[in-house]
Amino acid sequence: MATAKPALAVWKFASCDGCQLSVLSLTDELLALADVVDVAYFLEASSAVHEGPYDLSLVEGSVTTPDDVERIHEVRRASRTLVTIGACATAGGIQALRNFADIDGFIDAVYAHPAYVSTLATSTPISEHVEVDFELRGCPVDRHQLLEVVSALLRGRRPSISPASVCMECKRSGAVCVMVAHGTPCLGPITHAGCGALCPAHLRGCYGCFGPAETAATGALAAWWQEILGVEHTDLLRALRTYNAGASEFASKGEQHVASGA
Repeated sequence: MATAKPALAVWKFASCDGCQLSVLSLTDELLALADVVDVAYFLEASSAVHEGPYDLSLVEGSVTTPDDVERIHEVRRASRTLVTIGACATAGGIQALRNFADIDGFIDAVYAHPAYVSTLATSTPISEHVEVDFELRGCPVDRHQLLEVVSALLRGRRPSISPASVCMECKRSGAVCVMVAHGTPCLGPITHAGCGALCPAHLRGCYGCFGPAETAATGALAAWWQEILGVEHTDLLRALRTYNAGASEFASKGEQHVASGA
């Protein structure tokens, strides 16, 4: 008797859809994946919807509205394993910049009828609302890492994703350190690997797209930027508040600089 295929679901919350597009870019791999799983819910790819429970749910996007809060709990209840993909889902995304400002002021400035807008004052990662089984960083995620996560979890093993920083990717590729050799501010020492050191390979500093590394010495890097490279306070703060503005390691150091004014 044939065994039922594992059910895969892909969900969107507040995001740009970039991580879902990374899933769709796995053209050949998706064809093979379709043979072993039932893509039960993935509105970016198909209008077909199958009810849960789902063996594996991939969640893109952050929680930004009251409806999001209710829906992520529904997704969690329907999912045996839940994986968050991308900077929005794992750290609140670039929209987490609202966390450091007056959301009511934004709404009044942008919308003609603010009374009709239902939103939260913050943009938060999925893990602040429900239990998450695995987090995959990136803006967007690396499609090969994504394939490793999906295949590993469907086979019942732990995904093999390196916890190293971007600096390790630079060393493995033989790239010259832009910060040491050229004095270019770079977030590579505190940023999770996964991009292949794309920016440093083109003599640009890392922008932190993959979020904080597991042992991110944010304070030490900030001191180096300011004392050795002469980076201004506002530029340091701007670097910490981009794609992963809501990540605790970046947010807490940013708040310290705001409080100290230096």
